[in-house]
Amino acid sequence: MTSNRRAFLTAAAVTALTAAPATAAPRPRPLPPSTAHTKHTAHTALDELLAGNRRHAAGHPRHPHDSPGRRHLLAAAQHPFAVIVGCIDSRVPPELVFDLGLGDVLCIRTAGQVLDEAVLGSIQYGVQELGVPLVLVLGHERCGAVAATLDHLRTGAPVPGHLELLVDEIAPAARRTRALPGDWAEHTMRAHTVWVRDAIRADPAFASAHVVAARSDLDTGLVSPLP
Repeated sequence: MTSNRRAFLTAAAVTALTAAPATAAPRPRPLPPSTAHTKHTAHTALDELLAGNRRHAAGHPRHPHDSPGRRHLLAAAQHPFAVIVGCIDSRVPPELVFDLGLGDVLCIRTAGQVLDEAVLGSIQYGVQELGVPLVLVLGHERCGAVAATLDHLRTGAPVPGHLELLVDEIAPAARRTRALPGDWAEHTMRAHTVWVRDAIRADPAFASAHVVAARSDLDTGLVSPLP
C-alpha cells in the first residue's frame, strides 16, 4: 500500500447540540447488567455475527439492542465486539446482514471494501482504543466495483476520476484469477477480499485482533467464512 495514496473518503465533522427540556421526560429503563456489556473473545464475536446472519437469512431477525434503554446506556460509552470492513453496496448493510443493534459493531464501508489510510486508521481506533477482538472483511457476490475493474481490464478504457483508486486496488486480484475456470467476477471478489484480510493481518497495528474474511450471498442472505 503506497504511502501517498489519496484518501478515498472525506470525514465530516458532526457537532452534537443538546438542550435541556422544559419538562423532564421519564428516564429510559437501563438494560439488565447481563446485557449491558458482554466481554467477547474473537471466537464468541464471530459466533454472534454468524448466529445473527442465520436469523437474517431465515427471515427471523430479532433487531436486538434497539430500545430507548439501550440508547441511554450507550450515551456514556460504547463497547463494540467487532469491526466489519465491507462494501458500500446497498444490499449488504452489516447491521442488517448480521441482525445487530446499537453499539454492537463498528462498520467501515468503501466500494469493494478497498483499503486506504482512513480505513486503516478507523480499524486501528476500534482495535487499539476500544479493544475490539475481531475484524471481519466482508465481500459479496455481484460487486459493482469488481465489475467495473473487469470491464476496464477487458476494454482498456480509462477509468474516470476517483474510481481509478478502486480499480487500481482490485485489479491485482482480477489479474491473478483471470485464467481460472468459472466466474471471473466471483474469483476476483474472493481473492480481493482475502487479500484485504491478509493486508490487515500483516499490519502490526492490528496484532491484538483476529482478522477473518467472509462472503455474503445476495440470493440466500447467508455469510460464509473464506479460507
